[in-house]
Amino acid sequence: MISVDYVRTMAAYGHWMNSRLMAACATIPAADRTRDLGAFFKSLHGTLDHILWADLIWLSRFDGSAPPMARGDTLLCPNWDELVADRAAADARITAWAAGVTPEWLAAPLSYVTKFNPHHWTLPAWVAVTHFFNHATHHRGQATTLMMQLGVDPGVTDLPVLPGIFDGSLGIEAAKAPV
Repeated sequence: MISVDYVRTMAAYGHWMNSRLMAACATIPAADRTRDLGAFFKSLHGTLDHILWADLIWLSRFDGSAPPMARGDTLLCPNWDELVADRAAADARITAWAAGVTPEWLAAPLSYVTKFNPHHWTLPAWVAVTHFFNHATHHRGQATTLMMQLGVDPGVTDLPVLPGIFDGSLGIEAAKAPV
């Protein structure tokens, strides 16, 4: 099972990476950000929108909030400025949610019904949370590939370079710095 520190670390990492990617993507012309590059969600904008949409779906399952609108082929945030603002708000929500996660909640069952092809699921919350963070990381990897194709280097994306990981300022047990 994962720990509360894992949840908080991954929330901090997701917030940090999302902030960096959104800032770097703001330098890309809108026509390039929205151009179909052959990715699963077609464009860089579409990929970033999907990450936000999925994060909000999972948060609604975790905290009982209202899920985002039904999706299909529709972007949650077709406007770039709206996507940037909604991403920042979602990251603040994820960070606040992570701060309240307990070992007992992680060990408890989580039940939900998927929106598309409705199916009822019950699984340990820690499995759902692991998937939640893994899903976002997976698609951020796709986004960084699209960024490189558009001539924008996303920089280092590795977890060990997350600011605060070695000094305890994240509010988690600090890792040991490399020697």
